[in-house]
Amino acid sequence: MHPTLNLFIRQYLRIVCAALVPVVVTAFLSIPLALGGHPGEPRSTQAGMSHMT
Repeated sequence: MHPTLNLFIRQYLRIVCAALVPVVVTAFLSIPLALGGHPGEPRSTQAGMSHMT
């Protein structure tokens, strides 16, 4: 592989990872917070919780 192409690919992958990491971290932190637990875990039904419509 040409050295310039190798450098370009490494720089490109660094930019992609730098842009993808904050999105993944935000998703894995905010989804369980919004759901009140991790997806797939059984939820406890609380009497005080109701949908406000």
